[in-house]
Amino acid sequence: MFSDPRDNVKQFSLGPGNFVADFGAGSGFYTLAASDAVGPDGKVYAIDVQKDLLLKIKNLANSQHKRNVDVIWADLEHVGGTKLRSMSLDAVIAANIFFQFENKDNPCLEMKRILKKGGRVLLVDWASSFGGIGPHSSSVFDAEKAKELFKKNGFEYDREISAGAQHYGIIFRNK
Repeated sequence: MFSDPRDNVKQFSLGPGNFVADFGAGSGFYTLAASDAVGPDGKVYAIDVQKDLLLKIKNLANSQHKRNVDVIWADLEHVGGTKLRSMSLDAVIAANIFFQFENKDNPCLEMKRILKKGGRVLLVDWASSFGGIGPHSSSVFDAEKAKELFKKNGFEYDREISAGAQHYGIIFRNK
């Protein structure tokens, strides 16, 4: 079974009124699931480098009367790229994006910058390469590398979630 954004967000335990960023929002599945979880008093920032995907997310959110979704065009490989205020968010979701980054430190540092102390990150990524599904084997960013990277950048391991047969899910906390 592939990774289910709604189930993953449920395991992440977002609450009403939380402010959340969806790094590499892509198709918006995590954005929309988070929008439901945080409710009308919360906010979800769908962040991506592809403007056409952001427009689709905004249109989909509007058609579903989700007024708590904003879209932000940003290059996540640059610290400060989201233009969000420092220490302003409760959580970040990063699903299926780290295998794509050349410089993996900068997205972590941007998460650290925008998260409140104690804020959380849900990292979901491909566990392996599956013969044409997911990233090339040389690009897989496995769970152990993720734990090392986040620890090095000032996060602490919280727990793992069940993210499907082809993915892993890890929750980190901003120290």
